[in-house]
Amino acid sequence: MKSDLRQTLTRRSFAGFAGALAAQAGTANVSTLRAPHDGIQPQLAIDGGGVLHVLYFRGVAKSGDLYYARSLDEGKTFDDPVRVNSQEGSAVASGTIRGGQIALGRKGRIHVAWNGSNAAIDSGPLDPATGKRTHPMLYSRLADGGRSFEPQRNLMTSTWELDGGGSLAADLSGRVSVLWHGRDSRSAAGEDGRRVFVTRSADDGRTFSKETPLWDRPTGACGCCGMRAFAARDGRVWAMYRSATRQVHRDIYLASAEPGASFDGSLLHAWEINACPMSSMSFSEGPAGVVAAWETAGEVYFARTSDRRSIPAAGQPSKRKHPVTAQNARGEILLAWVEDAGWQRAGTLAWRLFGANSEPLGEPVRVGECPVWSFPAAFARRDGGFTILY
Repeated sequence: MKSDLRQTLTRRSFAGFAGALAAQAGTANVSTLRAPHDGIQPQLAIDGGGVLHVLYFRGVAKSGDLYYARSLDEGKTFDDPVRVNSQEGSAVASGTIRGGQIALGRKGRIHVAWNGSNAAIDSGPLDPATGKRTHPMLYSRLADGGRSFEPQRNLMTSTWELDGGGSLAADLSGRVSVLWHGRDSRSAAGEDGRRVFVTRSADDGRTFSKETPLWDRPTGACGCCGMRAFAARDGRVWAMYRSATRQVHRDIYLASAEPGASFDGSLLHAWEINACPMSSMSFSEGPAGVVAAWETAGEVYFARTSDRRSIPAAGQPSKRKHPVTAQNARGEILLAWVEDAGWQRAGTLAWRLFGANSEPLGEPVRVGECPVWSFPAAFARRDGGFTILY
């Protein structure tokens, strides 16, 4: 049975939305859609047939569940959801950046990775300094037949002290990469001793290698910040994370690797702040190539990985976080984000359109409340418009 979950606006009705769209005359139509079953923290992937694959969180923020649902009609209806985590309550939404991430692999197989909650800590790695278990980096994939997910697995074998969110990437050749930041036996104390690690699979996630450092540059890693991995159509894997060099250099680094090769990277955007901003990043791919999006100092930015020119949302920034992008066939880029969100505090969903040359098309548009702990996801529809899922 399918449930009609189409909502252009929430039940709270965002006043002025129609007028905001009218102000964007001549550009792609942008609509909004609540995540299936009022879930939060939506993540999505679209396959070659246009099927929308959505991951979302439901339940108590500190110990809830991840669900997967498909839509064959761009979000008008969704199939009945399937729970991803095999241990009830083993996912977490608190802090916004530790939740599940989704990737689409070979033959349409869905891969999911997430930070384990306190309920899953008994399956986590052992911290040799304290002798205590720490949170696991969990992974599952859609089982053969596509009706359920395999039992969740912890992928941390020689690292511990998982904190900020991990990520994953999968390609159409059966390669899967899962990344997180933590410590190993060579790590120095403090956030500047943290490192990003990667484990790889060449058999569609059936087995994984022992994790290794992403690269050898000693940047540290911002403890309570997320990160993002992405597999491009050419098989190159991209990764973004926030550093913590000397505790105050909370810079964005961009790294990439050809299939099976080592990662290399460089500084993308600097930010000096002696605090953890609890930020997240994202990627998209389309006519503009691979586009990266991130937050720095209350503003959100995007850049094509081909030229790495930082483009701000601009307008009048108001504590902007959690940016995502989508690209349509005309090369237009939608940048969506959340404003003024905080710990246990809902934010405002906002977006702006950019043309094929990255020039802004109209002003930023604020459309109403985004739920506590949540953020947007976005996709381009077949009609050339965009839908923001939140």
